[in-house]
Formats: sequence, C-alpha cells, structure tokens
Amino acid sequence: MSDTPSAAPLRHKRGGLYFESFVVGELTEHRYTRTVTQMDNMLFSNMTLNPQPLHIDRHFCETETEWGQPLMNSLFTLGLMIGIQVSDMTVGTTIANLGMTDVKFPHPLFEGDTIHCTTEVLSKRESKSRPGAGIVEFHHRAYNQDDKLVAECKRNAFMVMRPK
Repeated sequence: MSDTPSAAPLRHKRGGLYFESFVVGELTEHRYTRTVTQMDNMLFSNMTLNPQPLHIDRHFCETETEWGQPLMNSLFTLGLMIGIQVSDMTVGTTIANLGMTDVKFPHPLFEGDTIHCTTEVLSKRESKSRPGAGIVEFHHRAYNQDDKLVAECKRNAFMVMRPK
C-alpha cells in the first residue's frame, strides 16, 4: 500500500475529458460515422416546424432545384456533427455550450451520405468567474464519404476541471 495519493483521473467516469486534458492544436478524428436518412430529414424538419421543401419534398427538389434531390436540414447536420464528438471528448464534462460561431455548410449533405467528423482544440483558458471550470474553443468539421467538407463551426464549451 502506497502513501502517495492516487492521481486524479484523466477522464470522467462517463468518458469525457477534463479541461486539463485538452491540448491546444490537437486534432481528434472521431470514431463514429453516420449515414443520414430521409427519416432523419423528415423527422427533424417536422419536429422543428420547418416546412422548407428543400428538405421534405422530393418532387420539388427533383423538378425545381439544381440539386435534384433533398438537402439534409443544416441544423440537423450541425447537431449531428457536434453530437458525434461527445462520446470521444465531452460526455460528462461539459457544463454548457457557450456559443457557436463561423458556422458554414460549404458542400451539400444529401440523404444517404455518410459523415465522419474531426475536432481541433483551438484554445483554452481557465474561467475567471467560476473555480473548477474552464472554457475550451473547438473547431468541428464534418465530411461526407468523399471527404468533401459539408459542415464546420467553432464552439466554445464550458468544461469541468479535474477533481482535486
């Protein structure tokens, strides 16, 4: 039996990284991928009361748009991109999202596409107002199966520090 106290855990019991474990400049390629479906598009668009035919009307898309098929709802894409990183990085350690900026959708995402995502840690600082917490700035990116960038954003998250 040792007299030295055990080191604080590197990860929360649910798997998320504590504030101290984030390394500025580090890029994580997330393990989960996901094929997006017509059902995803219909449910999300209807749950959010978005009647945009670009998302829910295949005939409209085939006959009246340059795409010829429905586009995935961009807010679904944004949420999925951020959600994919949770199990690798922030489950159990996020206090709150503080904001998202520079949200872009440079290439369309279509029903049947499969996305994979990366997250880069851009910066971090200890909270000035709350002991035991810090702010981490992430740059999330989502790509389709052909490695075309379909979404990106910068996100500030309020993160828990490692317990003492």
